[in-house]
Amino acid sequence: MTVPTFAHYNLDAPGSRYALNTPALVLDLDAFERNVETMAEIMRAHGKNLRPHAKSHKSPTIAKAQIAAGAVGCCCATLDEAEVMAAAGIAGILITSPMTTALKLDRLIALAGRTPDTMVVVDNPANVEALAARAAAAGIRLNVIIDVELGFGRTGVASPEAAVSLGETIKTLPSLAYRGLQAYGGHIQHTIDPDERLALCRQAHLKIDAVISALAAIDMKPDIVTGGGTGSHAIDAREGPFTEIQAGSYIFMDAEYETVIYQSGTAWPFENALFVQTAVISTNVAGAVTTDAGTKAFALNGPAPRVASPGLDAATYSYAGDEHGRLHLHDAARPSIGEVIECVVPHNDPTVTLYDQYHCVRGDKLVALWPVLARR
Repeated sequence: MTVPTFAHYNLDAPGSRYALNTPALVLDLDAFERNVETMAEIMRAHGKNLRPHAKSHKSPTIAKAQIAAGAVGCCCATLDEAEVMAAAGIAGILITSPMTTALKLDRLIALAGRTPDTMVVVDNPANVEALAARAAAAGIRLNVIIDVELGFGRTGVASPEAAVSLGETIKTLPSLAYRGLQAYGGHIQHTIDPDERLALCRQAHLKIDAVISALAAIDMKPDIVTGGGTGSHAIDAREGPFTEIQAGSYIFMDAEYETVIYQSGTAWPFENALFVQTAVISTNVAGAVTTDAGTKAFALNGPAPRVASPGLDAATYSYAGDEHGRLHLHDAARPSIGEVIECVVPHNDPTVTLYDQYHCVRGDKLVALWPVLARR
């Protein structure tokens, strides 16, 4: 797909950050790069690997920046994401959801044939046997990771016994290569209270430990134990059974994570780096102005966008239709027609997928356009 550009985009020109075709997805490269390095330093300090989730950014350019900082590959939530990352030459791909339909099984096997270190999670013996049959027919060994359910009720084996049963099945199938465990607690990541989040993490760690012990008893101790996320990364890296962490949102930090307390008395070590830029299109309503970014410009499964532009700290944002937003001024000064407003995105992942490209900025300059290539 060709990403549209505009004749008036003048890269590196002073003020070019604020001359975009709105609504626009804006990535502050200075904040992004600090976030990437900060997480890399945290993982190095705890002796853990980082395999960050590409579902947050959907960009091979960003995945390569994370790998350059020390990441061992990337996680992908969908096969589409994995195919895009592999086509860009990225190794160490882990597909974190089971692939079950006939078409996806065929695509997965083709992908693994091209990128042999690709891994995929499994939690069902019928799925394991179908994968093994296709891998054998293609003459490859497919790397599989047993997915462990931690209380979110989404995917994964529910007990150590179920993990052992699935492991025994895998052992009988020579076209599969067992690599380890995935244990991701999606319900933990946005737990606001840090003490409650710590307790949930420790409960999860005990369950993972039990699965590891049960598998070790049948000579299947996992080499890889992957999981965790931005919300739990510090706890999981410090005291969890993980060999690697899957955090993704840390590179951007959204309004949803702003509601989460990092640690008591400690601020998040990551900065807001991702914004949606919108422009004022009408000023005729008392106490508010109308913008050109509505429900088609932001993910709806998070809090309201947070207004980030200087001088508008008191203003709040709401949706006024598909293409329209409403900036409630409260005590803030009224912006003028055409004025550009930037908002911290509500939820990174589903906001990014609404856009074709990142408008990459440093200070007040637009310095690059990065395509969002893995939107599905």
